[in-house]
Amino acid sequence: MAITHHADIGRFEAIVEGQRCEADYRLQDGVMVMTHTGVPRALEGRGIAAQLVSAALAHARAQGWRVRPLCSYVAVYMRRHPETQDLLEAR
Repeated sequence: MAITHHADIGRFEAIVEGQRCEADYRLQDGVMVMTHTGVPRALEGRGIAAQLVSAALAHARAQGWRVRPLCSYVAVYMRRHPETQDLLEAR
């Protein structure tokens, strides 16, 4: 699956079977604030959201950013993947 990063609008996107899947964020003082993950209902359960979030977190790591998971899917993903815990914004 090809994932495209649209930095200008804060989105990681994949087109799957002609349908857009996305993980949205906004950058705020070196923190990637993950606001939304969306996959059409017909495509749910295929791991698409996980791949989008993984790509977003890899980008955050490469940029030296911290992550604030406002999206509930991203929060659960990060809890289930301990290797991402170091990216969490200190609060």
